[in-house]
Amino acid sequence: MKRILVTGGAGFIGSHLSEMLLSQDFEVVCIDNFNEYYSPNSKRRNIGRLTKQDRFTLFEGDILNLDLLQQIFRNQRIDVVVHLAARAGVRASIKQPMLYQQVNVEGTTNLLEMAKEFEVEKFIFGSSSSVYGENKKVPFSEEDPVDHPISPYAATKKSGELICYTYHHLYELPVACLRFFTVYGPRQRPDMAIHRFTKNIYAGDAITMFGDGKSRRDYTYITDIIDGICKAIDCCESYHIYNLGESRTIELSELIELIGKCLSKKPKIETLPVQPGDVPITYADISKARNEIGYEPRIGIEQGVENFVKWYVEMGSS
Repeated sequence: MKRILVTGGAGFIGSHLSEMLLSQDFEVVCIDNFNEYYSPNSKRRNIGRLTKQDRFTLFEGDILNLDLLQQIFRNQRIDVVVHLAARAGVRASIKQPMLYQQVNVEGTTNLLEMAKEFEVEKFIFGSSSSVYGENKKVPFSEEDPVDHPISPYAATKKSGELICYTYHHLYELPVACLRFFTVYGPRQRPDMAIHRFTKNIYAGDAITMFGDGKSRRDYTYITDIIDGICKAIDCCESYHIYNLGESRTIELSELIELIGKCLSKKPKIETLPVQPGDVPITYADISKARNEIGYEPRIGIEQGVENFVKWYVEMGSS
């Protein structure tokens, strides 16, 4: 039975992935530091049921703690690493660039060192569509240049991809870097747009819309992302970068209207200037992931937002 280490395993994506891996009879080792970026209690709720399962082991700690990592890798005999732990958020990274560099770059290097030292079979790295910056060519392809990130967060994710390649080249570590395109769904981080908009519209409060509402995003439902990660684990050989998105965009103003429709409420909108680090569009070309690992998103934005709103009303608003 394979044993998979999921870093950031109590977070939004990590907890969903851990559930899926357990359902497929893997053993899951989770490390999470339950930091204060958003409520640690919500992360504990994410994995509440998982902690009762024999094949799930939780370590509360930090990927910057090399002693802890040594202990985990030595005692747990990890077969696969899925590295999702990171300081997330474009705007927050502009305020705390040194913290983002430390966690996202140094922390990733720590895990790659452990993977090398303990001869891990595969390494999956959670990257981001933010590496594309203000790319003018759409949809975004893995072959496009990504040399001009416009936020520290994006720069750290590009750095992570490069460090992953270095370890693949030097030590023949199979690596898949997955560029996630705005993941949403139940348990989504509260700072993300769909969650914030739903919360404010549901409460009857005004929402903040940065810009004229014409910016476009490629939103990807959580079950499609989890399916993509699992397929990447199965197919991980050599070194590859894959876009994981829905490969469809929606305007910000249309998204707000859709959320309001699902809540049967009219949104109140406060318009502010575009924020530094924000990009005008994200749009994934998923042909490589589709052809090489069989990735195929199935949940469109209409169904996905309806699912999220239902979850929020039933659970997330409490």
